[in-house]
Amino acid sequence: MAGHSKWANIQHRKGRQDEKRGRIWTRLIREIIVAARQGGGDLNANPRLRLAVDKAKAANMPADNIKRNIDKATGNLEGVQYEEIRYEGYGIGGAAIMVDTMTDNRVRTVAEVRHILSKNGGNLGTEGSVVFQFKHCGQLFFAPGTNEDQVMEVALDAGAEDVITDDDGAIEVLTSPADFEAVRNALEAAGLVPEVAEVTMRAENSIALSGEEAVKMQKLLDMLEDQDDVQNVYHNAELDLGE
Repeated sequence: MAGHSKWANIQHRKGRQDEKRGRIWTRLIREIIVAARQGGGDLNANPRLRLAVDKAKAANMPADNIKRNIDKATGNLEGVQYEEIRYEGYGIGGAAIMVDTMTDNRVRTVAEVRHILSKNGGNLGTEGSVVFQFKHCGQLFFAPGTNEDQVMEVALDAGAEDVITDDDGAIEVLTSPADFEAVRNALEAAGLVPEVAEVTMRAENSIALSGEEAVKMQKLLDMLEDQDDVQNVYHNAELDLGE
């Protein structure tokens, strides 16, 4: 199945995440704590925790840090109580935005998210206003030039829902959240290592923004991602920043 070009946006996002490496540990620790609190500290029985620990290891977090935060979440140590809250709203050009947060103070968090949106040309919506435009799924991206036939064969045999070749040759594999690990493991066992592999909220349709609108949207997304309580920002904008 063919698709639009997302590769430039994926690479741009990865580059910005690399610039903010120091903040990633904070977010990963929160995810580990919440995942362990909800599903227990056994990695074999808790897929969400297993994925969070994999991400932490990939970000070079020491094993002691990981274990300490699992213990904190499962009651072996005292810790902060985090609450998961999702906010929905709109950005430049009516682009849909979802902001997943973990916070110990929901009044502070909603005020800051609302302020960032309104200050940068967006607005906070009501619950359910944009979530229908996204699909909860596993998503794996392979760089242009990867063997498309091999990716398709391995991925579909392992239970993937779809394999999409974008206009620029990048390959996107979609899975159900439950099948994500099995598909990723099968691909990596075949020597096919994705550039990006995550369980995410994928936009069903996109809005193309360029020029000044794209710059404004990127500024808005950066400010949301820099907010201390924000874990993930999802949106349906494809940005042409002219880079």
